[in-house]
Amino acid sequence: MTHVQQSEGGFVRHNAPHKLIASDRVEGTIVCQAGTATRIGSIERLMIDKVTGQVAYAVMTFGGFLGFGERHYPIPWSALRYDPLSAGYVTDITPEQLNNAPSHEADETFDWGDRREEELARRFARYTAY
Repeated sequence: MTHVQQSEGGFVRHNAPHKLIASDRVEGTIVCQAGTATRIGSIERLMIDKVTGQVAYAVMTFGGFLGFGERHYPIPWSALRYDPLSAGYVTDITPEQLNNAPSHEADETFDWGDRREEELARRFARYTAY
């Protein structure tokens, strides 16, 4: 990525990584199990608190085959860490834990903005709110 910085003689362009990412670029990003590099799902969407601007949780897809049978899981944002080596997120949550976690079918109509879903996810995964 090219960044522009002002200097005495004008502007200087240089390449440098940064910490910000657009939400639409997070959607579709892989999620791996920490320590194994095993892909366990991908980010479907982010749920952002309209007042604070903080990411409350991510909705992660898991399971299924070729898009059939996938389920959506609310994962506390604090349970995910970005790993630049895999260009994805890692979590300590295991596939076995996800099998018993609160989830919804991919085609199920559900109000993801309901904060009770976030609370269930945090309780299940034992993570604190942002």
